[in-house]
Amino acid sequence: VRVWLFRHGELPQVSPRRFVGQSDIALSEAGRRQAGYWASALARIPFALAVASDLSRCLETARIMLAGRDIFLRREPRLREIALGDWEGLTVAGVRERFPGHYEARGADLAGFRPSGGESFADVQARAGAALEALISEAGQVREAGGADAALGDRDGGWAEVLAVAHGGVNRTLLCGLLDMPLGNLFRLGQDYGCLNLLEFTDGGPGVAAVNIRPESAFGPV
Repeated sequence: VRVWLFRHGELPQVSPRRFVGQSDIALSEAGRRQAGYWASALARIPFALAVASDLSRCLETARIMLAGRDIFLRREPRLREIALGDWEGLTVAGVRERFPGHYEARGADLAGFRPSGGESFADVQARAGAALEALISEAGQVREAGGADAALGDRDGGWAEVLAVAHGGVNRTLLCGLLDMPLGNLFRLGQDYGCLNLLEFTDGGPGVAAVNIRPESAFGPV
């Protein structure tokens, strides 16, 4: 099974930056262009399954990528971005003012710290990891059953190809799990808007073939 795991396209940029977790924000025009460039690159990939976080920025990214193709896109709530609770929509300065010491506490324990009303990255890794496991199992069953020829990637070694569109925080937790990296290091993994991570799952175990491939790496400025 090969999973084409994307981060959604760019969002409208605001200054100063604010915490955006599960707020439902649409793509910017630049984000739509990023997804459109990937649509061209992915046109010949015979996806057996396609899923996206149920937040609109991921659904829109995936729909643009799959435009004109007869592929069902499934919503997967377990791929939602981290829930930030009372931090949602605040700036770093706002968090420090309203919750003294909490921003520093989070930095000291990225895996376990939960903002009031929110999740920890360990929580995110557990739910997103369960979603990925289920997706791999389902794709493997499609491959074993034979499925439609177009869903098996026969041109490239018989891979069952899967498209998944999620979020920066979610993708980082999944990559940490696959690479046996502590969650405390998750922000060492780049996840630019619209980037691709290529995950491969064989009888020999999981592998990460590519991380944070930006649209402009393949197509020039977007």
